[in-house]
Amino acid sequence: MNAAAFANPLLQTPTRGAPRRIAVVGAGTIGPDIAYYLKSALPALELTLLDVRQAAIDAALARLRGYADKAVARRKMSAEAAAATLAGLTGSNDYDSLAGCDWVLEAATEDLALKRRIFADVEARVGAQAVITSNTSSLPAARIFQDLAHPERATVTHFFAPAWRNPAVEVIDWPALDRELLAWLRRFFAETGKLPLVTKDAACFMLDRVFDNWCNDAALLLEHATAAQIDTVASEFVHAGPFFVLNLAHGNPIIIETNTLQAEEEGEHYRPAPIFASVQTWKTNAPGERAELTPERAAIVRERLLGVLWSQTVDILDRGIGSAADLDLGCRVALGFKAGPLELMEQCGDDMAARVLQRYAEARPGMPMPRRALPAYRPGERHVLVDRVHDREGGGGDDVVVITLRRPEALNALHDAMTDDILHAIRRHEDDATVAGFVITGYGQKAFCAGGDIGRFPTLLGNADGAAQYARDCSRLLVHLDAARKPVVAAIQGMALGGGFELAMRCHALVAQRQAWFQLPEVSLGILPAIGAMVVPFRRWPQAAPIFQRMLTRAERLRAADAHAAGIVAELAEDFDDLIARAAARVRLLARQGRPPRPAEAAVTLPPFAPAPTDGPLRAADGRVLSPTVVRVIEQGVLDAAAAPSLGAALEVGYRAFGEVSCTDAAREGIQAFLEHRDPDFTRTG
Repeated sequence: MNAAAFANPLLQTPTRGAPRRIAVVGAGTIGPDIAYYLKSALPALELTLLDVRQAAIDAALARLRGYADKAVARRKMSAEAAAATLAGLTGSNDYDSLAGCDWVLEAATEDLALKRRIFADVEARVGAQAVITSNTSSLPAARIFQDLAHPERATVTHFFAPAWRNPAVEVIDWPALDRELLAWLRRFFAETGKLPLVTKDAACFMLDRVFDNWCNDAALLLEHATAAQIDTVASEFVHAGPFFVLNLAHGNPIIIETNTLQAEEEGEHYRPAPIFASVQTWKTNAPGERAELTPERAAIVRERLLGVLWSQTVDILDRGIGSAADLDLGCRVALGFKAGPLELMEQCGDDMAARVLQRYAEARPGMPMPRRALPAYRPGERHVLVDRVHDREGGGGDDVVVITLRRPEALNALHDAMTDDILHAIRRHEDDATVAGFVITGYGQKAFCAGGDIGRFPTLLGNADGAAQYARDCSRLLVHLDAARKPVVAAIQGMALGGGFELAMRCHALVAQRQAWFQLPEVSLGILPAIGAMVVPFRRWPQAAPIFQRMLTRAERLRAADAHAAGIVAELAEDFDDLIARAAARVRLLARQGRPPRPAEAAVTLPPFAPAPTDGPLRAADGRVLSPTVVRVIEQGVLDAAAAPSLGAALEVGYRAFGEVSCTDAAREGIQAFLEHRDPDFTRTG
């Protein structure tokens, strides 16, 4: 199977097992962070930090112990998990310690000659099947590995700071690289919580091209504004301005190095701003502060920053360095952009973007300009991956389209753009006679879908009609699934919360890994699930009505095994491969049976809700105080929806209940608390 056969790396069949012994060469800045990520993901791993300086090794090991201690103190890791993470972690300054390693990652200084010497020493000590990778941010793989005897097992895996937490990692696809190894690396990173982005072997790859030139143009703007003022304008687009990040990363030498490399390879217009050689630290804003500047100066800065961003974007895509969807996602996840460059271009409009690029070309002669019409650069689907899985034993019409929700920075939470992407993918294939149906799953191992983004709802508080219409609008995908001609099966790993569970229950069957779980947490925010959870489960699984009543009014969690026992989940799977295989088989079974099932049209009879306690406040399953007002709205809405004569009428009851709850003081308090990252206080609101 070709390494690029599947957009979702986890669909690729692995060709080698998990590594048992890894060495990280370089115990300086990023090497220890890479080591901590690897040991956290694979506690049984034997890992050696190799460095010529014993002091660096000692400091790195102390840093990793500090990471684990902090994680335990913050209750993000158990003491047992911390001990397992630190076990099998050693340091060495002897290259002979690399013997027997399955994988050696180099994270030394950005010096080509040094890296070549390191890899010569590495290759002399490891087996022919050992994987060899470099963490360089700019040096092409072809330059680094040109002297290796086995270059096919070597490439660049470029991590982003902090490497133990930032999920992005660029995996460089260069001509000598073995296709199966590329596929294995993508899958390994996806399995261990990373976001692998495959890029071409060009200087600075994909994301550093954006970041380095963003910073370089920011420095060239210093004739118009101060560093603090430029960061202030940049905060419209990123969470931290270029000069703040350069201070944080001690990044001035990196810009000199990377932009000099680009200048040598691609032209003098990439030459780094001279000021980088004479400044160590920039005068920037403190977090949350803004520097004042005139609207005229702000406009100059804003346009220049957009110009360099879009110039690099079109160049990356015209040269095939990376894909459009990966570029947008990588900019958000790795570089802290609030929206990807193509998403931002769409928001600003093509006419404005064309004007900005034209003026940028005049200000910065030689910088890349678009070779196509601007709309041609945007991806068809930005927030989902779409794959076809073939049934080797079946005949024609047995293909299953797997749609993977990919918003890892939000645990695959739904929002308008993702909803439209899912709809677009289904509509593209639902009339294809070779497709039996669809599987919807989530990216990675943590979450199927962590609910729905809060979106415009805060602006609709107090507006019952507007909130109800918002719920109707958000239901467009689910209503389409209700009327679908081909089956759609939810393949659930990790958590399925709120709107994510509502999406799953509108699919025609649910298959889940044993460790998966479900929750409807909206009541703890002073609101209710608006797009079907008050209606659909009672018409699909009436025998489980008490379970859903508790989930709606107490935010009770439901484990996959219990959901299977209750008849909600059709099958349980042991791992992701088993999950997708079972889900695809279920699609084919439903396709053979004819039109997919849908929730019952007729009214249903429900058992009464459990009475509210009389000896204290109403509490969720986890002990948090709930709003009795909101619970009453949920209970009445569920009963009214159950009595409705049709599914459509019942869904309308749910939409109107959402409008009603949006006008309560509890909803205002719950949403405000969510935005302020605190627990709501419903004792004041009722």
